[in-house]
Amino acid sequence: MDQQLTPGTWRIDTVHSVIGFSVRHMMVSRVRGRFETFDAELTVPEDPLQSSVRATIDATSINTDNEQRDHHVRSADFFDTGTHPQWTFRSTGIRTSGEEFLLDGDLTVRGNTRPVVLRLEFNGVTQDPYGLTRAGFHAETEISRSDFKVDIEMPMDGGGVVVADRIRIDIEAEFTREAD
Repeated sequence: MDQQLTPGTWRIDTVHSVIGFSVRHMMVSRVRGRFETFDAELTVPEDPLQSSVRATIDATSINTDNEQRDHHVRSADFFDTGTHPQWTFRSTGIRTSGEEFLLDGDLTVRGNTRPVVLRLEFNGVTQDPYGLTRAGFHAETEISRSDFKVDIEMPMDGGGVVVADRIRIDIEAEFTREAD
């Protein structure tokens, strides 16, 4: 496996990528979910630390393996996908912190844009049997849903809330390099 990320335009392979999340539920467990429909483009110049990422997520494609919950999360109580069906991410920079890469960017959810920092792991580059060059990444962050005006309050009688404010996001992304 080659470790060089060559300059060019890279497109996410959605079949081999996952945008997942988890949130504390009832203060005792985590609900996990993912988005089924998304797109991303990675632009790599000569200096890979000057690369940029643009991504879109179809918020209506949320899947927590529970249709009733997914319908509620799409409603105005949470994502309001009737008004804001798409989320976007645009990177603003890549930097190093010790051994770690940090991807800075602006995330827009429900029409509200906030800066986020993703911890980024570069998994390397390889050639697949079909002649495509592939690169893999893992990224993770934690956001506050209330920062994005997803601020439904559902307090519990004994204290705490039904749905926590902090959302963990985990991304496994595989990109293919587009031909010149």
